[in-house]
Amino acid sequence: MKRFLRKLFSKVTLIILVCILALLAFFFWGWIEKQAMKVKGMYYIYKGDQAYSQDNMAKTLDYYKEGLRLYPEHYEAWFNLGNIYAVYEDYYSAVDAYEHAIEHNPKFVMARMNLGIVYSEDLGFFDEAIEQFDTVTQIRLLKLWIPFVYSNVKSVKGNRSFAYYNKGVALRKKALYLPLERKYLAYKYLGEAIEAYQKSIKIIKKNYDAYYNKAIAHHLRGEYREAGLDYCKAIQLEPMKFEAHYNLAVLLRTLNRYRDSAKELEKAALLIVESPDSSQLQTTYIFNLLNEVSRKFITSDEYYTEKLTEEPAGNTGYTYVNGKIVPDEEFDKAILQNFKTCAGFEYFNEDEEY
Repeated sequence: MKRFLRKLFSKVTLIILVCILALLAFFFWGWIEKQAMKVKGMYYIYKGDQAYSQDNMAKTLDYYKEGLRLYPEHYEAWFNLGNIYAVYEDYYSAVDAYEHAIEHNPKFVMARMNLGIVYSEDLGFFDEAIEQFDTVTQIRLLKLWIPFVYSNVKSVKGNRSFAYYNKGVALRKKALYLPLERKYLAYKYLGEAIEAYQKSIKIIKKNYDAYYNKAIAHHLRGEYREAGLDYCKAIQLEPMKFEAHYNLAVLLRTLNRYRDSAKELEKAALLIVESPDSSQLQTTYIFNLLNEVSRKFITSDEYYTEKLTEEPAGNTGYTYVNGKIVPDEEFDKAILQNFKTCAGFEYFNEDEEY
């Protein structure tokens, strides 16, 4: 009898378990199916990552698209897809991918940043770009610092600084591309760009790009003193970049400071010759401008005043090595210091209005 009851109980228990599993499958089948598709989607995305690392873009796109069809909430895959489209200049597809990434993760800072850059740099949608950059500056992510293990403090601060910088760039472009009937707003937008650059500098102080672009905005507004000081700060931070030297030279030429302009043009000319990104047209233009400024300097009163106060040159700092004349270490330092020295700084630093 006991054996019979035991068997009966076992059968009843088994039937109950089967019924429970059947009910669970019936009511949660959608969830189970979704999880299965999610796993399959992640597999395709993993395959896409592998194809991307092998620089096989055709397979990468196919795998990502299939993976996202099965698992559309994978915001990082949408972000990667957007980056690929942006590289291949399919900007509208890039925008769509970034927007999907943001839809599934509204605090995805890099997706918003890249979306803003595509809007501003490639499509000319400046207001939409500014909206994205503003959102990035308002996102408050948890700052985590574990000594000797992990820290995201610098990256969080860096992203906010970069967002303000990009906002400034978008505002400057907006000012320059205004239709004729709205050109009067350019001064206002350039002022807002300057404020954005300043906020970027407040977060990361040694920020060459922010100082350089802030100088351009001041220059365009006719605020020559502020522009000169910002060009000088940019030169101090990155003395071997020709753009700030060149723009400062143009500004000094406008102010009839031909000697200082020639000094900065000489630096720009030396640097642009060594720059792999420079064009023949840029190089020719800089040398032509240098010739023009030099002629004006030679015929100016400034030239004769300088000749009277000129001192003889001291030790050149050259060394004779293996049959060649090469600059020694002290000369290298002097050259770097020369490039860091901003011609016209004292002039701009005076308490005067220009």
